[in-house]
Amino acid sequence: MDFWPEFLASSWGKEFVAGGFGGIAGLISGYPLDSIRVRQQNSKSGSAFNVFRHVVAKEGPLSLYRGMAAPLASVTFQNAMVFQIYAMLSRTFDRQILASDPPSYKGVALGGIAAGAIQSLIISPVELVKIQLQLQSKTNQCNNQVTRLKGPRDVTRRIVRQAGLRGIYRGLTVTVLRDAHSHGLYFWVYEYTKEQLHPGCRKNGHESFQTMLVAGGLAGSVSWISCYPLDVVKTRLQAQSQSKTAKYHGIVDCFRQSVRTEGYGVLWRGVGTTVGRAFIVNGAIFTAYETALRFLCKPQ
Repeated sequence: MDFWPEFLASSWGKEFVAGGFGGIAGLISGYPLDSIRVRQQNSKSGSAFNVFRHVVAKEGPLSLYRGMAAPLASVTFQNAMVFQIYAMLSRTFDRQILASDPPSYKGVALGGIAAGAIQSLIISPVELVKIQLQLQSKTNQCNNQVTRLKGPRDVTRRIVRQAGLRGIYRGLTVTVLRDAHSHGLYFWVYEYTKEQLHPGCRKNGHESFQTMLVAGGLAGSVSWISCYPLDVVKTRLQAQSQSKTAKYHGIVDCFRQSVRTEGYGVLWRGVGTTVGRAFIVNGAIFTAYETALRFLCKPQ
C-alpha cells in the first residue's frame, strides 16, 4: 500500500515516471509519420506525401495509427526505463562528479549508450510486431494471403507459431547496433544544446519550454540521422515473413542486396520524414519529461 509514495519519493522513481510521460507524449505526436516512414523504407519508390495520399485513399486515415497498441502498451515502461537507466549510469561512469553537479558530457554519452543497448531487449519485439501490422496489407498481397491480422496478439501468435519464441527477437542484433550509439549521441546533443541555449540550466534546472523543445528536437534529429541506414536494414529484416524463402539472410546480406538492386540511396529513403518526425517527437518527449520531473520534485 505504501509502494507508490516510497517509489515516487526516490530520485530514480521520479525519473522512471517522468520518462513514462515523455514516452507517451512522443508516441502520440509522431505515430502517423512513423507509419509513413516504415512504408517508405519497405517500398521501392514514393515520396512521403504520395505514401500519405495513397494510404489515406486506400485504407483510410486511421490506418496511419494501425499497430499503435503494441508500442503504446510498452512505451511507458520502455521510455521510463531508458531515462531511469540513463540517469543512474551517467553518474556511474564518472564518479568524480559531485552529487550537486550535473553529470559530465562523457558520463552522459556512456550512460546513453548503455541505456540504448539495454532497452533494445524490450523495443525489438515491439517494433517487430508494429512493423508487421503497419505493412500487413502489402505483405498479404505479396504472399496472396486473405486473412487479416486484427492486432498485436494475432501477429505475436503467428510469429511464435512459425518460428517459436526465438522468432520474437528477429532483428535484435541490428536493433542493438542502431540504438546503442544513437542513444549516446541523443542524450549528449540534448544536454549540450540546452546548455548552449540557456547557460547554467544544467545545474539550476531553469531551462525554458522553448529550450526543451529545440534541444530535444535537435537531439532526436541528429541521433536518427546517425543510425538511419541501420534502421532501414532493420525494417526490411523485420518486415519479411519468417520462412525458408526469406529474401534476406542477415544484416550484411540485407545491406548488400538492398544496395545492389536499389543503390545507396535506398539507405536514406524516407530520412526526411524521419528527421521531421524526430524533431516533433523528441521535442515532445523531453518537454513532457522535464515538466513531469519538475512537478514530481517540487516540494509538497
